[in-house]
Amino acid sequence: MRQAWPSPARQALAWLIMGVLLTFATLAQAQNLKFPELTGRVVDQANVLSPDSRRAVESKLADLENRSSIQFVVATLASLQDQDIETFANLLFRKWGLGEKTKNNGVLLLVAPKERKVRIEVGYGLEGVLTDALSKLIIVNGVAPRFKAGDFAGGIDRGVDDVISILTTDTSEWQKKPDLRQDSPDSLFNAILPFLIVALVILIIWQSRRGGGGGGPFIVMGGPGGSSGGGGWGGSSGGGDSGFSGGGGSSGGGGASGDW
Repeated sequence: MRQAWPSPARQALAWLIMGVLLTFATLAQAQNLKFPELTGRVVDQANVLSPDSRRAVESKLADLENRSSIQFVVATLASLQDQDIETFANLLFRKWGLGEKTKNNGVLLLVAPKERKVRIEVGYGLEGVLTDALSKLIIVNGVAPRFKAGDFAGGIDRGVDDVISILTTDTSEWQKKPDLRQDSPDSLFNAILPFLIVALVILIIWQSRRGGGGGGPFIVMGGPGGSSGGGGWGGSSGGGDSGFSGGGGSSGGGGASGDW
């Protein structure tokens, strides 16, 4: 007897269900995460930068934003709170709303010294320039080797310089460099991204119905933790005492990750 293989429609449905489950799982996790506040262009929660190094990086980021409106933020974390850096970076990027809302021209360089992970998260509007491959190249060639040597200030400075170079100058020389492919977590995310978008639409519809008192078919998956109780870092996406804040931009997971 011949084995019956799932039809394309059934396979697509299975992927869609997985996307919905993943979306709800991510949202449930996000409720329990404690994000640092966006207090400036450099948020050094891990305390790896000296005051002088921090000011030097902030000056470069401010100059980039003044010249191009691109909002580039550097953040170091005390912990990823048991999350992979891809998920944490994307959630943090969206919470802070980096880049202008109409341009989505934000960039986040996220460093997690405790887990020895680093990521460049790129806004939708810059993915065609600061590509996944170029982001990976920056991490592998410039950032990770310095982090491995214990030079966090040097690695961050080099990463900032390379990103700014790509965003503001001719990238033809960069394009000639080896095309370094993404790590498997990024590749998986990119593969299921279309299904996540569909799942997000379903979630929005469900939430709108829920507002009217209807539970909907997914009510059981809402999970506990109806209120995420602030604590520690918490706060809004606003800019604390500095008055610095994001412009409402977003990211779909573009960029690259690395470790050392």
